[in-house]
Amino acid sequence: MSEAPAAPEPTSTARVSIIYCTQCRWLMRAAWVAQELLQTFRTRLSEVALVPGTGGVFRVELDPGDGRDAVLLWDRAAEGGFPEIPPLKTAIRDAVAPDLSLGHTDRVQPRG
Repeated sequence: MSEAPAAPEPTSTARVSIIYCTQCRWLMRAAWVAQELLQTFRTRLSEVALVPGTGGVFRVELDPGDGRDAVLLWDRAAEGGFPEIPPLKTAIRDAVAPDLSLGHTDRVQPRG
């Protein structure tokens, strides 16, 4: 029986935490945001953590992992609603992978 190849090491120590309200049943929304980030950033993030909370919380925090302080990217209490994915990806990209193209997200969208 052959061994599976080892998983590649993350190229970054940046970590995203998504703190979501279990009382509000926002796990699926948090998981979807996590999936979007993991698909986009692959090994440029070392971890995307889902952190259960209560009281209507939905926050997205970024620890760049390079000695800089963690950054609050989205807080439902302050912003209302939930984060839009394109600006969230842009903020993370600018902090941890400025060389990464986000494709159509980088293009300016006309307002109508």
